[in-house]
Amino acid sequence: MSEERVGIEVADHVAVVTLNRPDKHNALDLPMFDAIIAAARRLGTDPGVRAIVLHGAGKSFCSGLDVSSVMTDGDALTRPLHDPPPNHLQQAVYEWIRAPVPVIAAIHGNCLGGGLQIALGADIRIAAPDARLSVLEVRWGLIPDMAITRTLPRLVGIDVAKELAFTGRMLSGEQAHALRVVSHVSDDPLAAARALAAEIAERSPDAVRRAKRLFEDGWAGPAEQTLALEASLQLEIAGGQNQLEAVAAGLAKRPARFIDPTC
Repeated sequence: MSEERVGIEVADHVAVVTLNRPDKHNALDLPMFDAIIAAARRLGTDPGVRAIVLHGAGKSFCSGLDVSSVMTDGDALTRPLHDPPPNHLQQAVYEWIRAPVPVIAAIHGNCLGGGLQIALGADIRIAAPDARLSVLEVRWGLIPDMAITRTLPRLVGIDVAKELAFTGRMLSGEQAHALRVVSHVSDDPLAAARALAAEIAERSPDAVRRAKRLFEDGWAGPAEQTLALEASLQLEIAGGQNQLEAVAAGLAKRPARFIDPTC
């Protein structure tokens, strides 16, 4: 592969992941899927990374599936994996969902179809006001199938999720924010995402990692399970080195000096 599909830069505990096919508006071909999955897995096991920013090079975040490229691989849509989810394309979203640290998507230009589903895999989305977002698959006679059942209905409600999937309607960044598809709107979404990631990186990595796990694993379930999860995660960190450092730094009004996890 002569072209590096995804770039990774790590500085000050923040990883910036760049979809790097700008001449194609970062359309998703199979090498791009492979590179996205590899990047998510690599960063998910890097103990020094405390937050991840995901964005696209050039004029767009991601214009969606490169249909002509992907359809030349007959089993691309059904390629089996040993771990859930069951196919290769879903993994490009699901790996960000199960990453142990917060993921922030910075959206500009086109964010369509599979590109939107990748952005939905992030914990937080910041979009330019004039960004173009759409659950576009219905226009190709398909359904959105890149882990969308784990993302969009949680954000907008099942009725709005259905409407967007039924119509393929195009939303501006402002409209997407009004519907809660995106978390924030910014004229410079990448700068805003970097700033938020830097703020998160200043907090205890023990607490941030467990807060993400708490909301992901405790989103649904009976009260006895979700309350037990809260208690067990709290016991893992209460009285630990990073928790005591957070208290000491707060009382002394100084920056905290946290220790990153060993794995």
